[in-house]
Amino acid sequence: MTGNARSRPFRVTIVHPCVGRYPGMQRYIRTWMMEPLSAATVAALLPINVERRFYDDRLEPIPFDEPTDLIAISVETYTARRAYQIASEYRRRGVPVLMGGFHATLCPEEVLEYCDAIVIGEAESVMPAVIDDFMHGRNEVIYRSEGRPVLTLRPDRTIFQGKKYLPIRLVEFARGCRFKCDFCAIQSFFKSTHSHQSIENVLQEIHETRRRGQMFFFIDDNLTSNPEQAKEMMRALIPLRIRWVSQSAINIAYDEEALELMKRSGCQGILVGFESLDPTALRQMNKDFNLMKGGPAAAMRNFRRHGLRIYGTFIFGYDHDTPETFRETMDFAKHEGLFIAAFNHITPFPGTPLYERMKHEGRLLYNPWWNDDRYRYNMIPFQPAQMTAEELAARCVAARREFYSWNSICRRATHRVNYRDPWMLLNFLAINAMHQRDVEGRNGLPLGDQNWHGQLMKVQRMKPADVLLRESLRDTLPV
Repeated sequence: MTGNARSRPFRVTIVHPCVGRYPGMQRYIRTWMMEPLSAATVAALLPINVERRFYDDRLEPIPFDEPTDLIAISVETYTARRAYQIASEYRRRGVPVLMGGFHATLCPEEVLEYCDAIVIGEAESVMPAVIDDFMHGRNEVIYRSEGRPVLTLRPDRTIFQGKKYLPIRLVEFARGCRFKCDFCAIQSFFKSTHSHQSIENVLQEIHETRRRGQMFFFIDDNLTSNPEQAKEMMRALIPLRIRWVSQSAINIAYDEEALELMKRSGCQGILVGFESLDPTALRQMNKDFNLMKGGPAAAMRNFRRHGLRIYGTFIFGYDHDTPETFRETMDFAKHEGLFIAAFNHITPFPGTPLYERMKHEGRLLYNPWWNDDRYRYNMIPFQPAQMTAEELAARCVAARREFYSWNSICRRATHRVNYRDPWMLLNFLAINAMHQRDVEGRNGLPLGDQNWHGQLMKVQRMKPADVLLRESLRDTLPV
């Protein structure tokens, strides 16, 4: 139906897919229940005359029979299988499906098999054209965003009303990261570039969404990728007297001005990717800058001196990792009093140097692992060098159990940085208890919903996906 003939608003349904679900699973993994800011960004990009609905697959049933004109799904590698299930249900009902997100950009040929159109890259610059094309029944198959868009749009959080997310407000200041860690899909998606929105926009967003006792999470991939921009933003936050957390590379631990501004502006803690304590592993992952100026132990001293709590992340499975690596890492995490920590195996995400290297070496056990019926969350999709895949998986789970045991929680609570603020001490206990429960909840989780018994429905096209992608790329190149 053309826009002139349409007697009602064009309807877009935004769906956020879950990672997966066991048969009969009722309660979803609580630590994964943050607001999906990508969905709110898509909602904000829709024209004002478009009727919008939003369903979060983690929280509620998806009403597949509810009338709609277009489905929009942001796809990550872990949610790809469930996204294809959801798309199949809608396409079987004759509803077109648009997909975007990291996985659509990094695996466009695969994603094109399950949707009517994809957005490659960031959606801001192309979404208005996408919606207009679908409204008038003339959509392209591939919409490719060129360059980095100017970040000016505030997410439409009205779509979250009535949904029971964790009580933390997500705000985005910047996207991307200038580092080139070989396991990181973020550097592949953004090509190691970094962009940010204006500080005025950030402040306005905080004013509009602030609630009493609200904790803000700046979801930037690396808040301090551009240290001077980050400092300017933190100076502007000081008068607001908010509490916030974010993510940063370890190098910020040696910038005294930045640490002081973090504390003064209300920073309660920072996620830091320590990844490994082994210099050989850090060099292999192209992250040996973690060893600068004394390495993780020196960085922790600086963070603690400024009263900043640390969420440390560690990854295992690089070629020099052995069973002893886990003991050394665990001793460090508990001795340094990390607020929380993640102990994960490396995951070869598509589009990363790590994935290409393992594929070239013939070490991938499932290819693609995210679409394999046998694969489960926390299974190892590659052959480690020093352990079996099963041993690596078991040791990661054992590390989580030990770190989130009550003995470890109580021991880490005695670190002054964790108990000095009664409000944050309560948060420390609640968050650690929640992680303790989720150690088992996510282990072995299937990718895709095992309660779904339909058949994946692939799109039939005149031209193969690789040809369409080459043609779309050719059309964007200068003559």
